[in-house]
Amino acid sequence: MEKTRVIIMGAAGRDFHNFNVFFRERGEFEVIAFTATQIPNIEGRLYPAVLAGDLYPNGIPIYPESELTELIKRFKVNRVVFAYSDVPHEYVMHKASQVMAAGADFWLMGPESTMVKSVKPLISVCAVRTGSGKSQTTRKVVRILKEMGKKVVSIRHPMPYGNLAEQVSERFATYEDLDKYKCTIEEREEYEPHIDLGAIIYAGVDYEKILREAEREADVIVWDGGNNDFPFYHSDLQIVVADPLRPGHELTYHPGEMNFRSGDVIVINKEDSADFDSIELVRNHAMQVNPNAIIIDAVSPIFVENGEIIKGKKVVVVEDGPTLTHGGMSYGAGFVAAKKWGASEIVSPLPYAVGSILSTYQKYNQTKDVLPAMGYSDAQIKELEETINKIPADVVIIGTPIDLRKLVKLNKPAVRIRYELQEISQPELKDIIKERFGG
Repeated sequence: MEKTRVIIMGAAGRDFHNFNVFFRERGEFEVIAFTATQIPNIEGRLYPAVLAGDLYPNGIPIYPESELTELIKRFKVNRVVFAYSDVPHEYVMHKASQVMAAGADFWLMGPESTMVKSVKPLISVCAVRTGSGKSQTTRKVVRILKEMGKKVVSIRHPMPYGNLAEQVSERFATYEDLDKYKCTIEEREEYEPHIDLGAIIYAGVDYEKILREAEREADVIVWDGGNNDFPFYHSDLQIVVADPLRPGHELTYHPGEMNFRSGDVIVINKEDSADFDSIELVRNHAMQVNPNAIIIDAVSPIFVENGEIIKGKKVVVVEDGPTLTHGGMSYGAGFVAAKKWGASEIVSPLPYAVGSILSTYQKYNQTKDVLPAMGYSDAQIKELEETINKIPADVVIIGTPIDLRKLVKLNKPAVRIRYELQEISQPELKDIIKERFGG
């Protein structure tokens, strides 16, 4: 029987997972290639044979998504799988039209084809958009479980931007582990807070292997989602974070709307920053499309170390990178802190940006007032450092989840901000979790 020839469109995350759990051992399919977008410098690599399995002894090439139409025609591809996240529905359908015009079928893969079942209780935390407040919600869940006396192991959505063969399964319990696996800034932003909580977190490429390793040392597993993707695992409790600063996006972005429709709990976050009408729009949408979900109202208050040095000063604000890039936000918590603590001026980093940092501004031009903490390579981290140090500001406000001072040498004083989730309605997450998981 002739094989179905497949290309998987991705961004070094769900694309690899979908391949591993669905295609890797199925001889009726031949995955010709992956295509890559969103993340810099991930195309031009090879999905290695050690991960690709016996049917792919030479591995699988990874091409830029810009070559998709040509690849479909060159390799006579029958089916293209769309496998990345945080894009508008219209964008997805434009890609579908491009694929079908080139002669192939367009395929979206859902939970039954891609989710793995755990033998341990599993809580997932995901969102409707990048930057909704998923990370602080995950931290809250981990704290609750630890207070219940549970041994918690978190598993983070993949960010394998280095040597894939060396990133099959990574376990992080100490800061030394971050250096061991040569983590990018984005990876550190997600892993460090778990380490600070005294919790273990896994990530990598092969998520069934990762799950089985995590199960050996966990009472409860927490899926810490990425972007607005849906979980890789079946959930015993699915928590979805919605963002009233982007009202309506919960119904217009893929696959965030799927999360919004399927979540057991919907957390409407940032209510201290959003207006009433926006909050109510998100609430009404939840009640319309997911009437059985428990809705929690929440805020994410900001805490600043040495905040008094901000007042009356010219500041440069460094924000979480993904929130500003494919998350589409023009600012984050650092910008809010600069305003609240009385900065005299927020200096635009754009005129001082160098190298790939300047390229980021050219691609995501809504970010001109703040600096996205891009750091996917050592070279990019150096360009971030050079950009910050060129900016004529008195103070650096670090709005990322990690302390950038550990990675870059700054020529000006810096303050770090933190933000945590606080529920302002009943029931709270602890009530729901204790009811579901005992304790």
